[in-house]
This record gives sequence, C-alpha cells and structure tokens, in this order.
Amino acid sequence: MGSSYEIRNFVAGEWGAPAGADTAPVVNPATGEVVGHTPQSDGAEVDRTVAAAAAAFPAWRGTPPGERIQYLFKLKALLERETQEIGRAITIENGKILSESLGELVRAIENVEVACGIPTLMQGDVLEDVSRGIDELMIRQPVGVCAIICPFNFPAMIPFWFFPYALACGNVVIVKPADRTPITMQLVTRLIEEVGLPPGVFNVVNGGADTVNALLDHPGVHAVSFVGSTAVAEHVYARASAAGKRVQAQGGAKNPIVVLPDAEIDTATQITVDSCYGNAGQRCLAASLAITVGDAGGAFTEALAAVANDRVIGNGLDESVEMGPVISQASKQRIEHLIGVGEQEGARLVVDGRGATVAGLEGGSFVRPTLIADVPPGSTVATTEIFGPVFGLMQVDTVEEAIALVNSGRYGNMACLFTTDGRAARQFRYAADVGNIGINIGVAAPMAYFPFSGWRSSFFGVLHGQGKHAVEFFTQTKVVVERWPADWSRKF
Repeated sequence: MGSSYEIRNFVAGEWGAPAGADTAPVVNPATGEVVGHTPQSDGAEVDRTVAAAAAAFPAWRGTPPGERIQYLFKLKALLERETQEIGRAITIENGKILSESLGELVRAIENVEVACGIPTLMQGDVLEDVSRGIDELMIRQPVGVCAIICPFNFPAMIPFWFFPYALACGNVVIVKPADRTPITMQLVTRLIEEVGLPPGVFNVVNGGADTVNALLDHPGVHAVSFVGSTAVAEHVYARASAAGKRVQAQGGAKNPIVVLPDAEIDTATQITVDSCYGNAGQRCLAASLAITVGDAGGAFTEALAAVANDRVIGNGLDESVEMGPVISQASKQRIEHLIGVGEQEGARLVVDGRGATVAGLEGGSFVRPTLIADVPPGSTVATTEIFGPVFGLMQVDTVEEAIALVNSGRYGNMACLFTTDGRAARQFRYAADVGNIGINIGVAAPMAYFPFSGWRSSFFGVLHGQGKHAVEFFTQTKVVVERWPADWSRKF
C-alpha cells in the first residue's frame, strides 16, 4: 500500500474543507491506487477565500518590499530542506520519475530566488523638470487579489512561476491546484505556514471547473494566471477578461524539432529523446514533431527508434525506470486512439507504444514511447497536441521549407534546431514564429529571470510568467506629476 494524503483548503491561515463538498479521487497513475480525495470547492467557499485575501491585502501591501522578501528567503531554505519529500509526492500523484520531480523543484526554487530581488525589480522611474519646476515619476503598486490556476503536469514548478512574484510585489494570492495533483501544493503550503506569512496573504482553494469559474467571475479577484490546454486557456482568458481582470493564460503546444544534415546525430538523438519522452511527453515544452532536412532523416530515425525501444517504463520511484505513466487511464485511451488515427491517415508506425503493461503495476496508465514516421502535413498527428510519449517525423528538402512548416501550425510555444551551421541557426531564430527557441537544445525552458514566452494559440495575454514579465503583470503603474513652487516654503 502507498501513502494516503488528506487534501484540504488553506484559507486565512487555517486548514479546512468546505462542508458537504463533493470530492474527486487523486490516483497514483503508476499503480491505479487512490491516494487522496480533492474537495470540490463551491462558490461560497471561493467567496470566503477571496474575502480572507482581500482583508489581508492592505497590511501586506503596506509591508516594505525588503520585509516581504524575508519570507521568501525562509521559504527557499525550507524547500531545499524538504526537496526529497516533495519530490516523492510529485512522483506519486503525477507519475514522472523522481529525478524529473526533483528537477522541477529546482526550477521552482529559482523563481523564489529571482522574486527575492523585488526591491530592485519593482523600482519605478523619475524624471526631474519635465517642465520648469515640475517633476514626473512612475511607481509600481500591487494589483490586489491574484488567482493562480495550475495544471497537473508540473504541480510544483508552475505555481512558482507566479506566486513568489505576486507576493513580493505586495499582492495576496489564491492558488487553485489541479484536482488530479493537489498533494504537492499541500506540502508546499505547510512550508509557507511554517514561514509565518500573515493570515490571508497566501491561500489554497481546491476544486475543479466550477471552482475555476467562480474565481474567474468573482469581482474581488483582480488578476488571473493560468497554465493548461489551449481550449481551457481561451475560456479562462475570455471569461476573466470579460469580468475586467488582467489575465495571462498559457495554452497548449505542438513543438517541432528541425534537424539539419550537419547536426551531430548522436547528441541530437539523446537530447530529442529526453525532450519528447521526458515526463511521458506531458509538458508544454515537450518536443512532439521532428522535421528532418535533406538526408538527415534516415540516421536520425534509426537512432530514435533504438532508444525508444529500449526505454524502461515503470513506477517513477524506481531508480531504474526512465519513463513513468501518463496521468490517467483516460489519457492513455486518448493517446492510443490518436496513435491509431495517425496510422489511418497514412503515417508509418516505427515504434508502437500501445497496449503497454508493467508487471506488478497492472493498474497503471502506461504508454510506451511511440515513434511515427512519414507524418502527412496537416494530419492529426502533425497538428494535435497529443500530450503523451508520441513523436512524429516529417521530411523536407530545405531549412526554408522547415521554417514554413513550423510557422504553418496554430501553436507557437517552442521550436528547436539542431545544426553546426551558425548562418542556419540565425535564420531559424529570426524567422520561426514561436516564443521559445532552442539551438542544439531539446527543451528551451527559460531560466526564472527570463519570461516563459509563448506566441499565437500557445498564449493569451501580453505578459508571461517569470522574470520581469511577472513583475509587470503583478503591478500596476501610477504616474505622478508634481510641482512644488519655491515660494510655498515661506508658509512653513
């Protein structure tokens, strides 16, 4: 038997669950075991949470930035202390291998470190004598109550794209974890409780779609941050914007890798495999399509097939395992259906990952690494975010054709190029219509001091998560124009 977790809300510094609330099971995707139950918070619980946050806002806003970041310094130390426990929880509820869970926490902690620089990052601007005797200054002030709606695939990292910056800028926060992976945020919130933030400054409300909609509609919520599928991102952006909120909504992706004939195939293969099959393909920066140029296709396909066939799947807590399960049986069925659709549409299955089972883990949601060649342009496999360990291969003759193919899709999250040609790399970087570019990199994940960019249907809004964009999103600018005539001093 595995661990069992109690999932509760954290409101105004107190733990509890809404009375009579329905619950959703939290399932370990490697074993099929129920490890907890997520309360489905209703509108009344959201009202209570927003009220608690709003009540805490004036005092927190008035706390000097240098004092606010002291809580974040303490949180960083506690996260480092509890890395192993939180990492295990991520693997239990999400399925990814433990090394990936620990890597996710490293990225989370990086965002805390960057947010600790808020006394500098939040500074405004001053210009004396915009006219004779008149000075003008721009200052940044917090926006108020900020809701953060999180996905299942990175239950630790993605909340940290947002809430450290929101808190450091003087806002109060409500985090809504994914109801399939709420355990990680329970452990993180225990650490925040230990840090001693004033009650109501940081809150957690659990639930599903109804909880999300209540946050989007609530007049007391001023800003919404979201990461998830494009369909839901569009919904969140439209509904929250209609309610007058500022919104940043990260959507789905179909991330291509372009391989030129001069690429170092062994290096490109290993990096690509880690990109497309890491986290079982369940990340918004997972490579899901390779576009090989010229004669690069043959050797690259053979090398990928060999690695995909040999990849060890199983429980992510087992150190010998290289890839864990997908998040649920429903995801497994959807992914396997899409593999079949690809075959029906004329693609060639090089490695078929359907029907996977692991001895002793028959209840797990496993899909083996899958490789599909000769994917037709415009087909389902070429255009759909499968969100699983499925990698498609396409072939073109020139780098210009490859760039045109990259730009023909609806998404614009990431594209990567493998080459030793600096001219081709610059051409690709310049012309590819995506927000994150990798050159001889398989996962172009920005460090915390850069924004996590995304274009087209991969992002809705103006300002992204992380770095300076986060500071700008969680503050509003106020411009002050001042005149202090010299003769006024005679009155004092």
